[in-house]
Amino acid sequence: MATILEVKNLRKFFHLYILNNKQIEALTDVEFSMEEGEIVGLTGKSGSGKSTLMKTIYRTYLANEGEINYLSSASGIVDLVTANEHTVLELRRKEITYCSQFLKVIPRVTAVDVVADPIVKKESDRILAREVATELIQKLGLPKELWDAFPSTFSGGEQQRINIAHAIISKPRFLLVDEPTASLDAKTKDIVIELILDLKKQGTSVLLITHDEYTLSNLADKIVHLQHGRIVEQTYA
Repeated sequence: MATILEVKNLRKFFHLYILNNKQIEALTDVEFSMEEGEIVGLTGKSGSGKSTLMKTIYRTYLANEGEINYLSSASGIVDLVTANEHTVLELRRKEITYCSQFLKVIPRVTAVDVVADPIVKKESDRILAREVATELIQKLGLPKELWDAFPSTFSGGEQQRINIAHAIISKPRFLLVDEPTASLDAKTKDIVIELILDLKKQGTSVLLITHDEYTLSNLADKIVHLQHGRIVEQTYA
């Protein structure tokens, strides 16, 4: 299998202007790689740099130093540190999906339409997209009376199901997912694990943050452990 992601000498720091421009080192000399179809778990205590690393790979944050070489199916190797905004946006539209811990939706858009949106944007077939979305949220156990309701009114666990469904419905080539099972009951957690493993079988590479040992042990092929912004251990499951 080819290497889909290679991170080299990555460094990210933040300036706190309200504290006399104090510099906070969030990531230092981070290096690791991922193969196509591999699931890598990022672990470490809160504040260790996991979310910063994931957001830097997605380019929510721009790294200060280093390389993030992503193997695009359309463009070959792209350094996500130096790539222009147009390239990054195209990769997000076609290949890379980021699923945060928190659902962010437009008010008064129904749950089915929120989940269907990635397919609509790719294929413009709203009827088919809604059918696929309905099937997916049904599998995730969302009550039927909520399918055409607004997710902004949902409980944390219900919003998490919509969040996961929205992230995986288009079967991205590379999925970044932060705490996918944190707010879920045991049954739904197993369904999410099954869905992510099914994506893996279809070739999706997954970078995963979780504090849940059960989720980690059932999903991760490799574990990358961070401490104070540095990788201190890499192990295969």
